[in-house]
Amino acid sequence: MADASALLSAALPDAAARALYLAVLREGGRIRAAEVGPADRAALQRLVELGLLVPQLQDAAYSAIDPRAATERIGTEIRFQVARLLTEAEQLPELMGDLTRAYDATPKRRGDSTGVRYISGKEQIRHELGQLSQEFPNEGLTAQPGGPRLPTEMPDALDRARRYRERGGTLRTLYERSAKLDPATVRFAAQTAQLGSTTRVLAVPFKRFLVFDRAVAIIPAASDYSSAAVVDDPAMVAFAADTFETLWQQAEGVNWASLAAGSAEPAVHERVAGLLAQGLTQRSIASRLGLSERTVASHIARLRELYDAETLFQLGWHLRGEQS
Repeated sequence: MADASALLSAALPDAAARALYLAVLREGGRIRAAEVGPADRAALQRLVELGLLVPQLQDAAYSAIDPRAATERIGTEIRFQVARLLTEAEQLPELMGDLTRAYDATPKRRGDSTGVRYISGKEQIRHELGQLSQEFPNEGLTAQPGGPRLPTEMPDALDRARRYRERGGTLRTLYERSAKLDPATVRFAAQTAQLGSTTRVLAVPFKRFLVFDRAVAIIPAASDYSSAAVVDDPAMVAFAADTFETLWQQAEGVNWASLAAGSAEPAVHERVAGLLAQGLTQRSIASRLGLSERTVASHIARLRELYDAETLFQLGWHLRGEQS
């Protein structure tokens, strides 16, 4: 309706023209040409173009006209433009028909009777995600285990999130807790939060999957995520969406902006130290923080050097004494 909107805007008098029209009415609805100063000539011309003033050549004057007449004329023109645009809109499916049929005929869109189709290759999976985010633009649910995001994935992911939000969609994402310890992932989550997306972290293990508009889901078909299954069976998609909601309720909200600024979380080794002081084992700490046992072991080694502790028992003794 851009043409109709432009026509309406062009049909209305601007502030200067309105002021001059009201001034003419105050003078009895008539003004002599000689009385119009240079500053008002553009407004006078505008009123003549709109039909709100009519020149009286013999008297070298202008007479005000009832705005209802101009309103009816302009309204008729706009209705004509709207009717033309609606007719053109109805023709769009036919005009785009050959492209639509070609798109539907491509092998990647052909489903089977089970409601599941398989795609292979990470490039093809990314392509599929881009298409689904266009076709189902209202709600995206994403479970992303594995801790920190790969730096190579972040620009495309941020661009998809931005375009999804611009179309009015809502995005919710789950990460592992260890994602909070990776500066690049924290910055990425902070950027998506600025776009209006919400990201929480989860301490318990979970699998990767995505759900769009509760109508289609993507789940891994290989342990290395090199292939995926696209599912549109209503019962299976509902199960995936319910699973996400259950995990979401268990997840922890994060102030990603504060974390990115370095003010929301203590250093990792300080958190490890605190849990050691509480008597937790290396394995329990790894599970609590969402880290590997090897990573926790390296932090414990640094703490032992810091406190000159030869054994884990001595380190725990020092830490408990420090925090008592």
